[in-house]
Amino acid sequence: MVFLTSGIATAVVGPFLGLFLSTEVHAGPVQTATFLIVASLSGVAVSSAIGRVSDRFPIRRALLIAAALAGFAASGLTAFIRDYWILLAVTATVTAASGALYPQSFAYARQVLQRDDPNRTALGISTLRTVFSIAWVGGPSLAALLLDTGDFRHVYGAAALLYLLAALIAVRFLPGVEAPSAPRERKAEPPARAPRVLWPILCGFALLQTTMVLGGQVMPLFLSTELNGSVRDAGLLFGLCAALEIPLMLGFGVLSTRVPLRRIILGGTACAVAYQLVVVTSSSVGTLVAAQIPNAVFIAATAGLGITYVQDLMPEQPGRATTLFTNSFPIGQVLAAPLFGLSQQYGFRLAFGINLALSAIGLVLLFLARSRRRSMEPPVRPVTDAACPAEG
Repeated sequence: MVFLTSGIATAVVGPFLGLFLSTEVHAGPVQTATFLIVASLSGVAVSSAIGRVSDRFPIRRALLIAAALAGFAASGLTAFIRDYWILLAVTATVTAASGALYPQSFAYARQVLQRDDPNRTALGISTLRTVFSIAWVGGPSLAALLLDTGDFRHVYGAAALLYLLAALIAVRFLPGVEAPSAPRERKAEPPARAPRVLWPILCGFALLQTTMVLGGQVMPLFLSTELNGSVRDAGLLFGLCAALEIPLMLGFGVLSTRVPLRRIILGGTACAVAYQLVVVTSSSVGTLVAAQIPNAVFIAATAGLGITYVQDLMPEQPGRATTLFTNSFPIGQVLAAPLFGLSQQYGFRLAFGINLALSAIGLVLLFLARSRRRSMEPPVRPVTDAACPAEG
C-alpha cells in the first residue's frame, strides 16, 4: 500500500510537470530546463545522503515516514505557490527529500525479505516494482481527470493526500527494522571494493535509463514527423508497453529464483539494443507496435531486477545500494536533455540512433563487469535459490 499510494502520487504530478511550469508558473524554456535539472540533481544529492544515513542507524521506518510527510508538504505547497523561485527552493529541498521514499521503500523491503525468506528476495522486490508500474498505469489518467474537472490545485492536492496516506500506513503497519550493520563494523570493514566494482554497472544502468527517457520524449514527435503517425499512436505504444511490462516483471521475478539475475538483465539489455535497432530503421507504425515486445522485456528485466542486482553487491548497505541504482533515472533525465535538443535540430530519428549506441555501450559495461565482480560473488547456491545479482 505504501508503494501504491506513493506511486500514484508520483504518477499524478510527474507527466504534467512541464505543463504546470509553462501554464501555471509561466516559466520560459530556460527557466523550465533549469527547474528540471535542479529537481533531478537535488534529488540525487539528498537521496544519496539519506541512503548513507539509513544504513548506519535503525531509522529506516522513520525515514520512510519522514519522506512521505515531505511529499505531503511539498505537494501541498505546490498546490498554491506560483512564484518560480519559491517553487524552485521547495523542489531543491522538501521535494528532494520526498524522493528518498522510493529507494528507502525498496531498501526496507530488502531487509524484511532477507529476514523472512532470502531465497525470494528478488521475486518480492520485482513484485513491489510491479505495483509501482500499476500505479503509473492509472496515475496520469487520474491527473487528466482532475485537470478536466478542476486545475493543478486539485492535482497537487490529491498527491498531497496520497503521500499523507502513505505516511499513515507506514506508521500503523510497518515495524521498525535494525540497521544492516553496526557503525563499528562498518568502520572496521569499509566497503572499499564494492563501489569500485559498481561504477561500470551503475554507468551502464544510467545509459540505459537515458535511452528510456530520450525515447519517451522523442517518440510522439518521431511518429508525427517521420512515420505520419499521431499522438494517439504514441499513446497506443506507451500503453501497450506498460501492459506488457507488468506480467513480464512478475515472470522475471519468478524466473530469478532459478536463473542468475545477471543473465536475465543481460538478456533484457540485449533486447534494448534490438529495440533501438528496429526503431531507427523503421518505416511504419506497425513495426513499432511489434517492437514493444523487446522494449517491454528490456524495461521489465532492468527496472524489475536491477535494484536487487545492485543490492546484492552491497548486502550490508541496502539503502545506499538502492539509492545508487534509482539515481540512474534522474541522471538519465539530465543526460537526455541536450540529446533531445540535438535531435530537434537534426531529426528525431537521430535520437534513436544515439539510443542504439548508448544501449550497446550499456550492454558492454554490464557484460564486462562480470570478470571484475567474480572474486566478490557469493558461492552459487542451489537452483532454487536467487543467489545472483539481484533485482531492480
